[in-house]
Amino acid sequence: MPKDTPSGVRSSRGWRRYLTIYLALWKNSVVREMGFKANFLLWIVVEMLWFALQLSFMFVIYSHTDRIGTWSKWQVVMLLGASHFIQQIFTAIFLTNCTQLSELVRTGKLDFMLLLPVNTRFMISFRQVDLGGFVNAASGVAVMIYAGNQLRLTPGWAQVIGFILLAAVSILVHYSLMFLLASVSFWTVRAQGIVWGYYNLFNIARLPDAAFRGFFKAFFTFAIPMILVANVPAKLIVGKLSSPPDMLLLLGMSVVCFAVSEWGWRLSMRRYTSASS
Repeated sequence: MPKDTPSGVRSSRGWRRYLTIYLALWKNSVVREMGFKANFLLWIVVEMLWFALQLSFMFVIYSHTDRIGTWSKWQVVMLLGASHFIQQIFTAIFLTNCTQLSELVRTGKLDFMLLLPVNTRFMISFRQVDLGGFVNAASGVAVMIYAGNQLRLTPGWAQVIGFILLAAVSILVHYSLMFLLASVSFWTVRAQGIVWGYYNLFNIARLPDAAFRGFFKAFFTFAIPMILVANVPAKLIVGKLSSPPDMLLLLGMSVVCFAVSEWGWRLSMRRYTSASS
């Protein structure tokens, strides 16, 4: 491209180029999923059953108490729906890609990606899409709508848009931390155990923040911000978010987590010597 091309034009063309690439990756993912329809449907059923089990467990708890801290039963159901929605969107877009990074390093397939004329982290992060995650995310939305009806909530457009934006920020937190952990594979070769260990921590995001005290609350707020990622968006919908500090904290943690993951990625790439070396 000529050097005198305005930077705004170059940026616009770059975005369109990456959007075209991502749409092509989506098309390939659809073809792959449709080639194994039984597996696609089976995992949707498994995730639905697991979500139903989570809801059942919470109903058992509330059969013995009226509140957990300041959270009523249907407010916690709203939290479960929000947590499930965020987790499943993350799963659909990023989970498979993050967990496969160690295999790319071990098998040398990362060498091929480094040769592509696109950002390597972009290709690693977005090359596959788990379409079942979007279906499962819809079940989280359905539970949130039902809980909202039980609470007689009528959220306005500002709350709905705010929830979507906060959910996107929460997904960014999950992606940044999991990608950072996946980058450990440049040192250990196999890092799936570490990555899946973090994924299991998603269960903490389903719990109301009132259930935590002291060190654990501080750790899961500032070190690994699991309490924030679902509680803050859910609080916005149920009207428990009366001041902006929680939103600013979630936004700040997303920036910090992404910056640390980018630093870890660049440090890992400087160490990488390719499979042929």
